[in-house]
Amino acid sequence: MTHAFFANVVAVTHLLFIIFVMFGGLLVFWKPWLAWVHIPVVIYGILIEWIGWICPLTPLENRLRASAGQQGYGGGFVEQYLLPLIYPEPLTRNVALLLGVTVLVTNVIIYGLYFLKR
Repeated sequence: MTHAFFANVVAVTHLLFIIFVMFGGLLVFWKPWLAWVHIPVVIYGILIEWIGWICPLTPLENRLRASAGQQGYGGGFVEQYLLPLIYPEPLTRNVALLLGVTVLVTNVIIYGLYFLKR
């Protein structure tokens, strides 16, 4: 039970991390110093998609699920939980590249608006 609980905590943390990667730049309008945290996280998120890395939270969640007697999953968090909601087909290299571009473009727009506002 405890391992399953922590696996779920990791999954929620993973989702919050992805939301922060995509939209955390909006927090810069509130606290500009957050850009120093957010920009490296965005770069890391883009590299995960473009290079094909697996986020360290994925294996952690899988180990916790295995310890709880549950089945883990292959691939990454995005492929397991988010892509089935967005795309019915499996994650291909082109889709991963598109996700990276989407993160990049979204954040360039957000930071562009921030600097125009300043």
